[in-house]
Amino acid sequence: MNTTPEPSAPGSRAGEPASPLAPGTHSITVRSGPAPVEQRYHVAGSGPVCVVHSGGPGIGWEYLRMPLLERRLTMVYLEPVGTGASGRLPDPRGYHLATYTDFLHAVVEHLALPRVVVLGHSHGGFVAQRYALDHGDRVAALVLYDTSPVTGEAFWSDAVSNIGAFARRHGAEHPETAAYADGLTARLEELGDEGATQVLRLIAPAYFFDYWGREAEFGPARSTLRMYAEPSRGEGPAFDVRDELHTVMAPTLVLVGDADFICGPRWARMIEEAVPEARLVVLEETGHLGHVECPERFAEAVTRFLAPDGGRA
Repeated sequence: MNTTPEPSAPGSRAGEPASPLAPGTHSITVRSGPAPVEQRYHVAGSGPVCVVHSGGPGIGWEYLRMPLLERRLTMVYLEPVGTGASGRLPDPRGYHLATYTDFLHAVVEHLALPRVVVLGHSHGGFVAQRYALDHGDRVAALVLYDTSPVTGEAFWSDAVSNIGAFARRHGAEHPETAAYADGLTARLEELGDEGATQVLRLIAPAYFFDYWGREAEFGPARSTLRMYAEPSRGEGPAFDVRDELHTVMAPTLVLVGDADFICGPRWARMIEEAVPEARLVVLEETGHLGHVECPERFAEAVTRFLAPDGGRA
């Protein structure tokens, strides 16, 4: 793998490769079959290293920026392949869990650290679970944030039912919510990047506990969300690691919003019950984006968990 930081990280001299953990944007090359694919990642903050995988698949990584955690941790945010300035796979059917896990491992290897904290949000939590199962020796701790150990028919049926209930609660004042269920199940690969982005921005209020009550706070971020359609072309089986999670030995924080319509407490409790060293924290009056809705409570839960005494003091 080759490192070509873009832009040059602070402290690096012209012509000199920057440290893999220098603040700024980095790029490595990862083989996907016969083809080299660019994998970008972004470093911010200081302290123990936490590698972060965003959700989707196909959502731009920027929504997951966590400034409060950057005060305590060196946050390494992956820009998943198929999104942003990272590369595209030669075969679009290849956007599946094994691919994302391989690219995550390539970044961890590049950092040249024996172990790191891994934080995965939503679909990124699927990747983080698979990574902990396949490369447990490289995981110092695991933060599974608004995610699930399984997808499939029951998972999606529950999500559609919940978003339908959201639309019924808010439809009188916000009639556009009637289209939310169709947006959730839309075939994004047929819409292109702009169409997929429009769908994500349309249904974004459902990911919050009280979007319209705090629209002045959340509206600007909603307008910057980006969705990339190509990862929706990935092919693979439904995600299900329930029968494997008992082998995860890393200390694990399961963090969930009590009003998360898609990866709510039902699914979080399955992880807590299966992973031997798991701790569940439920963020009250919070949806799918706790780091945005209640950043102080979110950051406190993570930093307490990662403290040397595991927050038991």
